[in-house]
Amino acid sequence: MSRTSKTVTGVVLAAVIGALAVPVGLNLAPAFLDGVTSASVQTSVPAQQQLPTALATVGGIADLSQNAPLPSADSLAKALDAALATDKGTFTAYVQDGATGAELYNRNASAGRIPASNLKLVTALAALKTLGADTTLPTTVLAGSTPATVVIRGGGDSLLGPGTSDSTSVVGRAGLATLAQQTAAALKTAGTQGPVTIAVDDTLFSGPALNPNWLQGDIDAGEIAPIFPLALDAARPYPAGSTGARPEDSAMTVGQAFADALAAAGVQVAPGVSRGTAGDGAATLGSVSSASVGEQVQYLLQQSDNYVAEVLGRLVAVAAGKPGSSTAASEAIRSAVATVGLDIKGLVLDDSSGLAAGNRVSARQMTAAVTLMAEDPNPDLRQGLGGLPIAGLSGTLNNRYQDVDTVAGAGLVRAKTGTLNEVLSLSGYVVDADGRLLVFSFIGNSFTEGSSAAKPLVDAAATVLAGCGCKG
Repeated sequence: MSRTSKTVTGVVLAAVIGALAVPVGLNLAPAFLDGVTSASVQTSVPAQQQLPTALATVGGIADLSQNAPLPSADSLAKALDAALATDKGTFTAYVQDGATGAELYNRNASAGRIPASNLKLVTALAALKTLGADTTLPTTVLAGSTPATVVIRGGGDSLLGPGTSDSTSVVGRAGLATLAQQTAAALKTAGTQGPVTIAVDDTLFSGPALNPNWLQGDIDAGEIAPIFPLALDAARPYPAGSTGARPEDSAMTVGQAFADALAAAGVQVAPGVSRGTAGDGAATLGSVSSASVGEQVQYLLQQSDNYVAEVLGRLVAVAAGKPGSSTAASEAIRSAVATVGLDIKGLVLDDSSGLAAGNRVSARQMTAAVTLMAEDPNPDLRQGLGGLPIAGLSGTLNNRYQDVDTVAGAGLVRAKTGTLNEVLSLSGYVVDADGRLLVFSFIGNSFTEGSSAAKPLVDAAATVLAGCGCKG
């Protein structure tokens, strides 16, 4: 029997509830509808979905009693088949009971499909397992081969900020201004005279910076950029932007931003930035650390950030003793998730973010990845649950679940989204109207009229689970 089919313990249920940024039963239907009425919206909210009257504690998980009725598979199948009915594409799906692992719905669930950004759940699982949730990533300045040369070495932080380090933010936790101030102080102590030459060491990663499996159109649109072990705000343009072409060389962009910060700190800096490395035993002039891997995983799942996912994938490869390349990342991710019990038969990884159309993952595997984050005894893996967007409230689900057919799932469904031109996926978990924890994955492919045609369907299917009460 696989680990994903074992009984979820009380500790795991506590982890699931603890991962929620809002109470598990925050049903937002009345507020979202703003006067709109529909028979599909419950007027009587179950106890476990009531608004809270006090801050929740771990003891609050009693609502998830294993005595809650298990949904009838037949009744659930009828409801989900109706929700997913379409002639514009195809769906695979899987739903299982969180407490027992019992299969409740299987729609060609073992078939490999293009997962889009649902693949980030697999990458997140591998990163938490291999790197550890509490690990931070250093960006370091070392003395160069001459007294007037300094080398900024990338350690895998793709969320550097240009200003001072911000302990309250994942983006910019490590700031180049802080690093420059440390470096300026060290140079002054050493009596170094300017102008100082800046070199960038980005040798942590290897192989092509651009994965050949990515479409040029996605690169041009700013969905992804060449991958380096240091970047400002996930290689977005600065000031930060979510659309448009990203820097072609984020390492050199960081190098120039550091040069500017060092000049602002009072150091005379030579024009231009080059690539270079420091010698063995070079003195450290300054160092700043990223947000933890756990925090970065939650960020990438909330924002579905392709660049952060690709960087973490390469870091998994490096930690496994492999080259820091895209190909090695795919190999290392497969090995890492296999060690925690994910069945990797048929799992095809062409990248770490889900942007490549050659990826193949089954709905059963996606459901297992979510379950492993809750069930595995390693507490690091549970960090991933906190990154799943909440329907109608956060991340990539912020603007969904706002119509009469899906609003009953707002605040209840928590899941990772995935979108490509003809692909729409959703994998996560929900506590249903009877207090039963359900884990699910819906993957839609071949939507020739675009993935927007599938979005209402997967949201409606997840809403069915939230309000199921399917007792037969």
